[in-house]
Amino acid sequence: MLSNVEVLEIIKQLEESYPEPICALMYKKDYELLFAARLAAQCTDARVNTVTPVLYKRYPTLKALAGADIEDMEKIVHPCGFYRVKARDIIVASAMLLGEFKGRVPDTMEELLRLPGVGRKTANLILGDIHRKPAVVVDTHCIRLTNRIGFVDLKDPVKIETELRKVLPPEKSSDFCHRLVLHGRAVCTARSPACSRCCLAGICRYVKHNHNENKEIKKQGSKKKL
Repeated sequence: MLSNVEVLEIIKQLEESYPEPICALMYKKDYELLFAARLAAQCTDARVNTVTPVLYKRYPTLKALAGADIEDMEKIVHPCGFYRVKARDIIVASAMLLGEFKGRVPDTMEELLRLPGVGRKTANLILGDIHRKPAVVVDTHCIRLTNRIGFVDLKDPVKIETELRKVLPPEKSSDFCHRLVLHGRAVCTARSPACSRCCLAGICRYVKHNHNENKEIKKQGSKKKL
């Protein structure tokens, strides 16, 4: 596991490499981020960003979304996949926001998880980006990078969230997760991580393991030549 010194150094390096840790999903209103995150399940942020402007132009208010025609909603969100359940969730959640939360997006994990289609990942995104509360968004990038770097040796998102909350300064946790996404897209990709230009190469467990493995391979090759 990483030491506290290593964790702080990782945070520092990511802050320097990615000074603006913004969410890739486009939104203007609080609930627009909530629904964009719902559409992003099993879909790319880029695709969602082409769909949401159409959606919010057609249904510009929560009241309009709550009263949307389900078939029309399905047609709009169809490019995001799983369009039937996503369309239903958006309509039902809009009605819940109006009827139970006075039109506001809740600011607690418990309340957010009551909304259809909202899991801990989306709830943490809302808590961090909308309400500026300590949050740990565990998406595919976070799972991959935290395992590679050495924060955890886990695959379960909830367990990873729990472990990260133990070591990350609360005020930096939300931005840290955004920076992991940026780093995961630019450098530490799923198929071919660019370790030679990674700002975390001096700390990363994955780099150290591969370095030692390569040294051992070279050592064995030299013995064979002898």
